[in-house]
Amino acid sequence: MAKVILKRERKKRLEQGHPWIFQSEVDRIEGDVAPGDFVDVYNHQGYWLAKGYINPASQIIVRVLTQNPNDELDEHFFIDRIRRAWTYRERMIPGVRSCRAVYGEADFLPGLIVDKYEDVLVVQILALGMERRKDWILRGLLDVFAPRAIYLRNDVSVRELEGLKQEKGFWYGEAETEIEIEENGVKYIVDIENGQKTGFFFDQRQNRAALRPLIGPETTVLDCFTHTGSFMLNACLYGAKHATAVDISEHAIETAKRNAALNGFTNIEFVVANAFDYLRESVRAGKQWDVVIIDPPAFAKSAHAVPKALRGYKDINLNGLKLVKDGGFFVTSSCSYHVRPHLFQEMIADAAFDAKKVLRQVYWNGAGYDHPKLLAAEEGDYLKFAIYEVHSRR
Repeated sequence: MAKVILKRERKKRLEQGHPWIFQSEVDRIEGDVAPGDFVDVYNHQGYWLAKGYINPASQIIVRVLTQNPNDELDEHFFIDRIRRAWTYRERMIPGVRSCRAVYGEADFLPGLIVDKYEDVLVVQILALGMERRKDWILRGLLDVFAPRAIYLRNDVSVRELEGLKQEKGFWYGEAETEIEIEENGVKYIVDIENGQKTGFFFDQRQNRAALRPLIGPETTVLDCFTHTGSFMLNACLYGAKHATAVDISEHAIETAKRNAALNGFTNIEFVVANAFDYLRESVRAGKQWDVVIIDPPAFAKSAHAVPKALRGYKDINLNGLKLVKDGGFFVTSSCSYHVRPHLFQEMIADAAFDAKKVLRQVYWNGAGYDHPKLLAAEEGDYLKFAIYEVHSRR
């Protein structure tokens, strides 16, 4: 294999376990390479560090597969990695039938995402090095999961940065594209063909379950940015008296209605509205709920967008806090990686000050067990989720 020699003056991220090598860290390449080839990585002194695959056209020039010199990068290696990923999930979430089954870099398979919906897999291949090993990956998925079908959701723009075209469709077998799954005792209809990402957000599994102690037989719940209803459905399962679900997307609300009907919940008001406007109007109208949930999409897609994103987060958190009954609970979340945890907490503190509220944190978490995080790769630390008990300063 060709050799990638790293610069002397660089941060020792690779040695700490980070799975990416950037163009700016590379001193030179020895030997001929084609995009997607396996390469050996050495430091400036010629000491071997890792094996991975290369894409000279990408800013992430090498994605690391192993730091064990004895590993052979062959079909068996890929199948074994997939099997280990699934074994970990079976251990951490006993009896799980639907979850994120392979989580890219965190499962030491950079550029590969696999979500399991009962006996159907949905796959995203995000890097050229993985695209070139599609046959190995397919055999691994068939060997480990024996799925009824595998659907490709390669309709993501990041593939174009790798020189790959966007595509979607069945890769293996055929199945319906709407699949019924169950999580935390709640049933959902998942649209694997047109739903966001691969159809469902598994990363909030444990956070949705964290609602349980907040809910009693008289509890009223407001769920803003409800999407397909996951948080409010958990609240209803735990015995909420009434829930209000708000989302700007008519399609999302229709899916949320179907999910409610699937679970037999009839105590829900569905509202198609801009959540920013709905929150402000509800404050003006003097409305209040026992539990208010704010789970918006990512507001900051880049570091440059952080100041504007924080203003948006403060707006919805400030108004959300005003809608919580005294002694009630405020549930808030951000999936914007660039809004780091300390910035998110500072924003909440500012919102609480302006809302004249005192907050008692009762729960703080990130993504669930099926979304493990490499300690050396802060890029995986994207989800912030908190529950606060809310008290008035007046």
